[in-house]
Amino acid sequence: MLTMQNDEQFDYWNGPEGQHWADYDTTLISEGGGIFPRTAKSISITPQMRTALGIAKGVESLSPVELISACLKAPVDLLWNGGIGTYVKATTETSAQVGDKANDALRVDGCELRAKCVGEGGNLGLTQLGRIEYAVSGGRINTDFIDNSAGVDTSDHEVNIKILLAGEVATGRLSLAERDEILASMTDEVGNLVLAHNYAQNLALANSVYQAPQMVHVHADWMERLSDAGVLDREIEFLPTDEEMESRRSAHKGLTAPELCTMLAWTKIALESEILASDLPDDPYLSDRLIGYFPRQLQEMYADQMRGHRLHREIVATVVVNEFVNQSGISCYHRLSGETGAGAADLVRAQIAARTIFSAAPLDAAIRALDHRIDGGIQTRLRIEVRTLIERATRWLVNNRRRPVDIESAVEVFATGVRQVQEALPRLLERRDREAYQSRLEHYTAADVPEDLALAIAVLPAAYAALTIVQTASRDGRDPVEVAGVHFALGQQLGLDRLLTRIVELPREDRWQTMARAALRDDMHAVHAQLTADVLGADKNDALSPSELVRAWERGNRGVADSVKTLRSITAGRADLARMSVGLRVVRGLLPAS
Repeated sequence: MLTMQNDEQFDYWNGPEGQHWADYDTTLISEGGGIFPRTAKSISITPQMRTALGIAKGVESLSPVELISACLKAPVDLLWNGGIGTYVKATTETSAQVGDKANDALRVDGCELRAKCVGEGGNLGLTQLGRIEYAVSGGRINTDFIDNSAGVDTSDHEVNIKILLAGEVATGRLSLAERDEILASMTDEVGNLVLAHNYAQNLALANSVYQAPQMVHVHADWMERLSDAGVLDREIEFLPTDEEMESRRSAHKGLTAPELCTMLAWTKIALESEILASDLPDDPYLSDRLIGYFPRQLQEMYADQMRGHRLHREIVATVVVNEFVNQSGISCYHRLSGETGAGAADLVRAQIAARTIFSAAPLDAAIRALDHRIDGGIQTRLRIEVRTLIERATRWLVNNRRRPVDIESAVEVFATGVRQVQEALPRLLERRDREAYQSRLEHYTAADVPEDLALAIAVLPAAYAALTIVQTASRDGRDPVEVAGVHFALGQQLGLDRLLTRIVELPREDRWQTMARAALRDDMHAVHAQLTADVLGADKNDALSPSELVRAWERGNRGVADSVKTLRSITAGRADLARMSVGLRVVRGLLPAS
C-alpha cells in the first residue's frame, strides 16, 4: 500500500470522522509500504516498492511527484482512478492543453501505462486522446462516462421512483416517512437493476471491440451520417476523420474501445430521440418494460400508477433503446435502416419480436452463466452467433411483415413453428449442412461449452431459414418440420448451400458491397423458400421422405441437372458479385413460369 499525503490540503480516508492519514494504523500496511507526505524532499524505495512499481535497479529514492508517476506506470493488473485531476494524456498533447496545472509535473502519457486495464471512478482522470493512445498500445479501457454510468443510472431510478410515489404522498395515502422507508428497502434491488444494465452495456462494447476491424467502414459511414444530421461533432469527440478511418482499414484496424464508447453513447442518444418522436413508447406490448424498470415491491403495489407516470414514455424509450443497442450493437440500426428503409421504431419492434421468436433471452442467460468458467473470447463468439441470427431475423420481419410491425402478432405466427424447427434441426440436416453443424458443435464442446448450449448455438446459422419455412407451412397448411426437411434436402441436392456460402464470402469493403451482399443473400433465401413450396406441391404422397420428394420433383422438371452443373461451376470459382448474381438467376430459373 502506498498513500501520498498532502500536508497542505488534508486527505482523509473513510474512517472515523476527523481522522487524518497520519493517524492510520501502519501495522495494517504490508511490508515495504507506507504513508508518505507529498512535502517530503525524497522517499526511499524499498525492495517491495521496487518490485511492485517496476522501478529500475539503482534508483534508491524518488521525489513524491516521481513516485506518483511511478505508481501510474506500475506493471499491475488494474489502475483505478477515483480522484480529482487528469493524470494521463497523449504524447500528442501538451500539459497546457490538458488544463490541469496542479498535476502537470506528475502526469504521464497513455503509451507509458503498463497496467493491463484502467478503470475510471472519477471524471477526466485521462484525456480522451490519452485513453485512445493507451488502447492502441494494448491496454483495456472504456471512458469515464461508461465506467461511471452506474451512478447516473442509480440517480435516474431514484428520481423516477420519487415521481411515482409523489402522487401517493400528495393524497395522504403514503407519508414521507413511509416513502423514505420504502426507498431504503429497495436499495439492493435498484443496485442489481443498475448493475444488470451496465453489465449488458459492457458486453456490447466487448462485442464491438471484437468486430471493430471488419466493421471499420460501417463505423465510418455511421459517424458520417450522425455528423451530417448535426448529432455528432467528430472533432470535439476526438473521433477519426474519414482519411484516418481509411488508413485504419488499410491496416486492418478499427475503432478503439474509448472511441466505440463515444459511438455507443451517441447511437443511444440519436435512437432515443427518434423513438420518443414515434408511437413506440405507447405500444401496449412494451408495458412490461415500464413495469420491469421499477423494483418488485413497487410493481406489486403501484403497477397501475406506473402507466400514469409523467415520464413513462421516456422510461420506455430509454429501456428499449438500451436493450436494442446493447443486444444488437452500435451499427445495427444504421445498416438495417439503410438496407430496408425502416425507421427506428419498426426496427426495434422487429428486433423484439425476433428475440422472442428465437428465444434469445434464455441463450443470453446461459452464456452469461459461463462467466469465469470458459474463455471470454468463446463467450463473445457465442453472443455474436445469437446477435447475427437476431439481426438477420429483424431484417426479414421488417421486409416481410406489414409496417408498423405488430410484435404480438409476429410472435404468435412464428414462435411455435420456429421452436419446432430448431429442435428438429440436428436430425434434419444432411451432408454438408450436417458437417458444418457438427464442426461448430465440436468446436464449442472442445472449448468447455455445456453440451445443451453448444447444441443450441450450433444450429443457429441454419435456424434462420425457419422463418420462411414456417411461412410456407402456415400458408399451405403443412407441418413446419415436414417443410424444413424438404427445404434442407433441396438445398443439398441443388447445391444452394454452396451458393449461399459463396454469397456470404463476398467482400464488404463499403456500404454498397454490404448492401448488395445482403440483397443477394435475402433473395437467395426467398427463392429457396419458393422452390421448397414447389417441391411440396408437386407430389402429394405423404409416404415419401424429403429426399424422395426432391428427386421426384427433379424428374418432373427437365433442366434441373444442367442447372446443378452450372451452379457447381459458379461456386467452384472466385466469389464475386457477377458470378453470384448469375448463380441466383440460375436458381430462380428453376421456379415455375407462373
